[in-house]
Amino acid sequence: MATISRDFQIFAKPVGPVCNLSCRYCYYLGKKSLYPDADHFLMSDDILEKYVIQHIKASTDTTINFSWHGGEPLLAGIDFFRKVIKLQRKHRPADSKIVNGIQTNGTLIDNDWSNFLAAEGFIVGISIDGPGDLHNDYRRTRDDGTTLQHVIRGYEFLQKHGVLPEILCVVNADNVKYPLVIYNFFKQLGARYITFLPLVETQPDSPTGASRNSVPSEEFGYFLSAIFDEWVEKDIGKIKVQIFEEAARTAFSQEHTLCIFKVECGGVPVVEHTGDFYSCDHYVDSEHLLGNVRDHSLSYFLDSERQKAFGQFKSTSLPQYCLDCDVRPMCNGECPKNRFITTPDGEPGLNYLCSGYKYFFNHCRPFVEAISAAWENSKTFLST
Repeated sequence: MATISRDFQIFAKPVGPVCNLSCRYCYYLGKKSLYPDADHFLMSDDILEKYVIQHIKASTDTTINFSWHGGEPLLAGIDFFRKVIKLQRKHRPADSKIVNGIQTNGTLIDNDWSNFLAAEGFIVGISIDGPGDLHNDYRRTRDDGTTLQHVIRGYEFLQKHGVLPEILCVVNADNVKYPLVIYNFFKQLGARYITFLPLVETQPDSPTGASRNSVPSEEFGYFLSAIFDEWVEKDIGKIKVQIFEEAARTAFSQEHTLCIFKVECGGVPVVEHTGDFYSCDHYVDSEHLLGNVRDHSLSYFLDSERQKAFGQFKSTSLPQYCLDCDVRPMCNGECPKNRFITTPDGEPGLNYLCSGYKYFFNHCRPFVEAISAAWENSKTFLST
């Protein structure tokens, strides 16, 4: 019997779309409409245990990774996550290790949270879009207040307890103009892990097909390239920037780890607070609801024909313009949700960010090719 191997990262939503903030670009707050009869949003104890058991059983690696997202997952409370840890220890196979990751806006982190997250070895991601108004203009409280001061306070609490958070920066139409201001701000915070996430909101009646808040494609390429040059000169080995690492993976003929750059997707589904399973975080809608963990296991959903077809569509729907592209192995058409413009010859399905990615990946190609050549030379030397 063949051994099954599954590569997945489920975004578990313990409080669903509920958040204490009201960020201007948030795509998840509106998911409350999927549950119009809900009087509260918190994963019940029985769903939580089912989910933990099924996640462990579905994992085919000895390291089992859990990812807690929202909304704002910290709204579930420390006691909820204490139950998570207790259940994981109860059901963990003896030869395996469990690692928890959590993505937070950082505003609720205090001494107690930091102590807990550090003690339990959580990998923490915090959303920061830059200094001052570059962050505050988009990331607002529900009463339209600023948030950066609260985020930095939470970030510093984590640092004090020995937790080095990964910074997730959403790059939009405004902060894209200040790449080195943002990068140097993160360096001043002592950042060691940084992810840049481009904001793309569809707006069919606009000339570009995207909202005015969306990052302009080519400007995103310039943004990444400016930071890349600074990183190459000063910070290799000190700071990990996710997209730079993904580009470098092609030098070693390694598969991408980030879903948007993989040949096929479908490995980052969502389990909502109710136990509902959706194909992807960007496709939490009735069309992509596959069922509930009360009725079927995670393995069933992950291995289902519907989920496989969802993932394969990414590669089978690429326009010829992408198939002929020199840097296709670096991006593979990126996320299908952003494929709403046409190619130069009029074929639909081109990614809105194509020109920006093409600029950046061509910009870093000499560096990647130099790494590849050095690696090949070292293999030849070691084999002689």
